[in-house]
Amino acid sequence: MNYVSLAVNDLGVATLTMARPEVHNAFDDTMIAELRSALASLKENAKARVLVLRGDGRHFSAGADLNWMRGMAQKNLQENLQDAGELGALMWELDHHPLPTIALVQGAAFGGAVGLVACCDIAIATERASFCLSETRIGLIPAVISPYVVRAMGHAASRRYMLTAERFSATTAAHFGLVHEVFAELPEAEAKVTELVNTLLNNSPAAVTAAKELIEHVSNAPLDQDLVTETARRIAHIRVSHEGQEGLSAFLEKRTANWVPTAPHTNEAQDDK
Repeated sequence: MNYVSLAVNDLGVATLTMARPEVHNAFDDTMIAELRSALASLKENAKARVLVLRGDGRHFSAGADLNWMRGMAQKNLQENLQDAGELGALMWELDHHPLPTIALVQGAAFGGAVGLVACCDIAIATERASFCLSETRIGLIPAVISPYVVRAMGHAASRRYMLTAERFSATTAAHFGLVHEVFAELPEAEAKVTELVNTLLNNSPAAVTAAKELIEHVSNAPLDQDLVTETARRIAHIRVSHEGQEGLSAFLEKRTANWVPTAPHTNEAQDDK
């Protein structure tokens, strides 16, 4: 991998880093492909338990690479459909990834990078982070990221910031729900990510994945008898699962469940896998 790096430590904490600091981690078709490949590899990694997405250097990501966009402008409709489909697939795969995902945002998160943030389960930002849905400024629209951004920010905020292409602060992003917490400096934000990672590591990996699937299902289903039946089915199945049995036994026996690591995660360097 040239444009991204993936590291997984012994506790199963994966750090996926966009690694083009010389262009503020702007992405193109190569980075999109590498991000998709990394996400796919983590789905197959039985030891991976948490995913942290971040950018190398001063910025999370400046959005689409200008040279890439210039090249796409010279291609025909079918080629643009294929290209946009790759970005759409990346957003879908991040949004539906079985691991709990945390975005750590510093500096700029522009254009499609806002979509990456919106696709993560948790987003932590520094006060100096800034966001921009900049597409209309250059005659485009934030199409493939729109389902995730509108879901995160809401209809009214999306109408404003998608139409105006205004920059908005991390505090504003938190107000509208795109970001969960904002910290003054990067070390503080990193410390919060570490705290969240350790909290997630204390939870059943299977239950965390099942909870993600549950949220997706109930968010898109009418509250009717079918939903009542489906939620009952899901809790019944997980109660009799291996981790469900272990978790209940550990709770009743007042002991630590077998998925809880013996040592907490720290911000120390991780091992590439």
